[in-house]
Amino acid sequence: MMASIRELYFVFMKYDPEYERLKSNRTKKGISQELDVYLCKKHDELLENTLEPGSYNKTMSLVIVDGFAVEITDDQANVLRSAKDVRVVEKNQELA
Repeated sequence: MMASIRELYFVFMKYDPEYERLKSNRTKKGISQELDVYLCKKHDELLENTLEPGSYNKTMSLVIVDGFAVEITDDQANVLRSAKDVRVVEKNQELA
């Protein structure tokens, strides 16, 4: 299998006090959207600073766990694994 094939990976971030603060406040009016915007921006910036533009496709940010889903190659997954704020990068496992 060629390494250039993109597959879906889940990327989970390390502990982030700002995320925890926004998450604990998200019951307050307007905070839920603030959390979504914060995470989306944070995840986009990580990808922009780590991978080549246009070489990946972020499909969603996950608010519950501070993570995101992205279509990338195995090589790109390894690059993300070494990024400072990334805790774990998991390939999406199809359930048989």
